[in-house]
Amino acid sequence: MAKKNKHKQRPPEDQASPGGAPLDSGAGLPPKMKRKAYERQMRVLHGELVAMQEWVKTSGAKICLVFEGRDTAGKGGTIKRITERVSPRVFRVVALPAPTEREKSQMYIQRYLPHFPAAGEVVIFDRSWYNRAGVEPVMGFCTPEESGRFLGLVPGVEKAMAEDGIMLLKYWLEVSPAEQTRRLKSRINDPRKIWKLSSMDLKSYRRWHDYSRARDAMFAATDTAWAPWYIAHTDDKRRGRLNIITHLLTQIPYTPPTPKDVTLPRRQPPHGYTQPDLPLHYIPEPF
Repeated sequence: MAKKNKHKQRPPEDQASPGGAPLDSGAGLPPKMKRKAYERQMRVLHGELVAMQEWVKTSGAKICLVFEGRDTAGKGGTIKRITERVSPRVFRVVALPAPTEREKSQMYIQRYLPHFPAAGEVVIFDRSWYNRAGVEPVMGFCTPEESGRFLGLVPGVEKAMAEDGIMLLKYWLEVSPAEQTRRLKSRINDPRKIWKLSSMDLKSYRRWHDYSRARDAMFAATDTAWAPWYIAHTDDKRRGRLNIITHLLTQIPYTPPTPKDVTLPRRQPPHGYTQPDLPLHYIPEPF
């Protein structure tokens, strides 16, 4: 893949979403992607992410990825596919719990600062300081004044990040009302997914349009030249993940490393070693 175009030309301001589909709608989206085609493309992208990782290590780049979006939009799954083939020493995921009483008394951004990337790191925020623009005002965890003050201050904070050399990429994952309903229902009776369904999900489900208003206000206040929002439709999770990772790779000016000619060395001879007869405890093998 060519690694140019660090800053892609942004779409016209009146374009609601790629392809002209309304932001809250799944209308006009292509059919869901087949697994084989998805895995074939993901294999290629995983190789590119590894190449990007090596560039980050050698260049000392500092990259910060923010993933926000509606409940069930696929943030966690996208992050998992980004990180599953790279080193956790380079790619670090931050998913902070609810703030403690002490953290509530701090400056709002304060508890996020220690997690910002140092040289040679990619930090991924699974939800971020933008809680104050979305879930907190919608669910009554902060006042409208606190949320408004945050929206006024955060562009300056993000500009300071950019001026310090942090590459900040912000992704908003958007899912349609019908698909969100389907995904929430699928969690109710699936023992693999029930942990994803919280009482907060059920309360926030009723407030679709409140979240839409909060999202729109957030975009209006914080979609800046130095830290724009990038929107991804994720009704089709597979297609959405591929689109997000492909876009991410175009934003990072990495160059693939030169392939190494590696030959495995010959193993040493046993020099009289024999395996001892020890009372070892092997696990059962039902498969």
